[in-house]
Amino acid sequence: MSYANVGKIVDESQHIVVLQADNPDGDSVGSSLALEAILSEMGKQVTLVCAIDIPAHLKYLSGWDRIQRDVPNSFDATIIVDNSTEALFEIIEGRESFAWIKTKPVIVIDHHTTSNGLSFATESIVEPVVATSELLYKIASELEWPLPTDACDMMAVSIMSDSLGLTTDATTADSFRVMAKLVERGADIAKLDAARREMGKKEPELLPYKGELLRRVEFSVNGKLASITIPWKEIEKYSPIYNPTMLVIDDMRSTIGVVVAIGYKVYSDGKITAKIRCNYGTPVADALASHFGGGGHPYAAGFKILDGTPIVDIKRQVEEKLEELLA
Repeated sequence: MSYANVGKIVDESQHIVVLQADNPDGDSVGSSLALEAILSEMGKQVTLVCAIDIPAHLKYLSGWDRIQRDVPNSFDATIIVDNSTEALFEIIEGRESFAWIKTKPVIVIDHHTTSNGLSFATESIVEPVVATSELLYKIASELEWPLPTDACDMMAVSIMSDSLGLTTDATTADSFRVMAKLVERGADIAKLDAARREMGKKEPELLPYKGELLRRVEFSVNGKLASITIPWKEIEKYSPIYNPTMLVIDDMRSTIGVVVAIGYKVYSDGKITAKIRCNYGTPVADALASHFGGGGHPYAAGFKILDGTPIVDIKRQVEEKLEELLA
């Protein structure tokens, strides 16, 4: 693990792909856009790649529409942000173009220290900070990379996203120091948050649907687990305008006695995904997710099941594992 080696690869590359996992979030998108701004300032050509469309709630970030869904035909190196787990490249790894990445230098910049790492990485910088962009700021500072205002904006978004507004217990004094330096360099947090709130406004049809979801919430593990299951027909109908799970997951974990909330999605091909959120004092999300081949943070994680196991069996296994973790 060497910042200097990262600097050397970047210096020797003219066209750099910045790749994020198949499950983009505020940290990965913010870090990608920040890197694009930094590298462009250095005179590099940058292609941003994510295998799926960027979620609607992140489209307040200027530049999201420059993120394309496939790897370009020609490039010199790849920087992977906010991911060091091969399972989270399921979609893009199935494309022929992904093999090109493994023939070039690959840099990983991530803060998920529980990952097993990427076998094809040339250089991995993985440190236990609150968000990928906190680590990116450290790297950029040490290597004396430029930090234009738009990069500072995106790094601030990244850190605020994964730290839930600098409130998680992974947030450290260094996280606040980095945020202060980003603001000194021009990051406008108030403006960014206003844009986020405007983009977060919901279509009127979502309000009655939210009521339907709340009526379907299930409680188990002695009332400590709240869960909701979203069938394919609802995913198909509502996901284009809002993630159904995110409509209710905060309400679920705000219920007295609940310490863990999970939203399951069941797709038409039998695939199941789970989004896990934990309340402060119960940092088990990453351990629960990793038991099912997923990963994430202690308070926010997820996993996917691809082998056709019925949702009723997955829910039972989750309850059993959660009881074990809580014990």
